Amino acid sequence: MNITHIELRHLRLLQAVTEAGGLTAAAERLHLTQSAVSHQLKALEATLGLPLVERAARPPQLTAAGRRLLALAHTALPQVDAALRDLAKLKDGDAGELRIAVECHTCYDWLMPAMDRYRDVWPAVELDLLGGFQADPVGLLLDARADLVITSDTAPRAGVVYAPLFGFEMLALLPPGHPLATKKWLLPADFAGHTLITYPVPEDRLDLIRRVLAPAGVKPLRREAQLTVAILQLVASRRGLAALPAWAVAPYLERGYVTARRIGRHGLWAELHVAVREIDAARAYVADFIETVKRDSFARLPDIRPATSAP
Repeated sequence: MNITHIELRHLRLLQAVTEAGGLTAAAERLHLTQSAVSHQLKALEATLGLPLVERAARPPQLTAAGRRLLALAHTALPQVDAALRDLAKLKDGDAGELRIAVECHTCYDWLMPAMDRYRDVWPAVELDLLGGFQADPVGLLLDARADLVITSDTAPRAGVVYAPLFGFEMLALLPPGHPLATKKWLLPADFAGHTLITYPVPEDRLDLIRRVLAPAGVKPLRREAQLTVAILQLVASRRGLAALPAWAVAPYLERGYVTARRIGRHGLWAELHVAVREIDAARAYVADFIETVKRDSFARLPDIRPATSAP
């Protein structure tokens, strides 16, 4: 057995397989194909002469050898990441300011824990959230009113670069027992004649309207609510239908408070990206914030997938 053949990528691979619950999800998290993940895993097992994963189990389970390597990953990878971060601080400095604008109303639940984790390792970076609706959040970067924007808008802007965070599914929400709940997925015509409960944002910022309903000529009445819980309460009270990210409504679906259906046969998927000024993209504390948010999101949020590469 040649231990020198164990590399950091092997440890990250094993960690991803365990946390994601399978080879396919691990491949998405690592931005690899499933065949590449399977090949790397088999190559590592061949090098060690030991099986690491019990593939017949669903989800796959680690063998004793796999669990030992996972323990090594849990010990070694945080130390490696911390050392690399310390080296970046020595090179670029460990202080700065990040004024963060968030386009997504439902992002705060998962963003705040990621910010807490980031603050632990970058205590000298001042974090500030810009509240309220922003008509042009990416434009805040160019006006020097924000340093980082979490957005679904990746339209090319001079001096702005984008980094993908993750993709997520938007679900149609219905009250329990609603007639539309008998359908496997909803089509644009199913929303006709119903009130659509949304956040108070323009229609061109709502994926359901912009990408599904408007192209089909469906224009439902709108009722606005500021808070996610208020939208869910209105849906549960049969005041209308809504569309929200799957991660935002998972606890309410588990309790049967509302019912969800896919929008279209293949679902309505959206993506979130980070936008920063090009001159700031290489700053260590900016790059690590993006990686921290991405890593924390995949650890916390259900049913998300890697976003495509941004322009």
